[in-house]
Amino acid sequence: MSLSTVRILILVFAGLAAAPGVYLWWRQAMPEARIARTAETRTGTATIGGPFALTDHRGTRVTEAVLQGRLSLIYFGYASCPDICPTELQTLSAALDLLAASNAGKIQDVQGFLITVDPDRDTVAALADYMSHFHPGLAALTGSADEIATVAKAYRVYYNKAEAQSDPQSYLMDHSNIIYLMGRDGKFLAHFSMDASAEQIAAKLREFL
Repeated sequence: MSLSTVRILILVFAGLAAAPGVYLWWRQAMPEARIARTAETRTGTATIGGPFALTDHRGTRVTEAVLQGRLSLIYFGYASCPDICPTELQTLSAALDLLAASNAGKIQDVQGFLITVDPDRDTVAALADYMSHFHPGLAALTGSADEIATVAKAYRVYYNKAEAQSDPQSYLMDHSNIIYLMGRDGKFLAHFSMDASAEQIAAKLREFL
């Protein structure tokens, strides 16, 4: 066997050995991209959504049945988020205002939800205060760690607690940044990435009203 052949075989085996590690890194580092590709269909066949049992910011226990009969915008975030989450909720609020201005008779057919990925800090009381800053058509949902894990898995959402610097309560949450549009039957219709504008979201809602 020639030296060049030996070198080629070494490179091939090295690549095969590294493949599992590369794949694991990709799964951990690219959660949002994978979710976006999965959610691009509007046929209702995407495996986005499923059963859940949570509590809203008014203290009312809700399940996936709350999605029935109305279009639903669903965003996963948390109240202590310094910038992205409030920006996305402001965008949703503006989209609902635009929809109300052009489709006043249909605005009651649309609802929005923030589902927390930080249940330790996002209590009902904390979310009640937080949601007072956004459109009244938006509600926040929280629950136990297991309940949040269940709904996040159903919606293929990634989230992870970052290391706290000094104060153990000042940590950040790394999470997917996608808004889901669910149909009146509670099934997936479309998704919006973080660069979607209020006008784009309102236009998409009008397509399904």
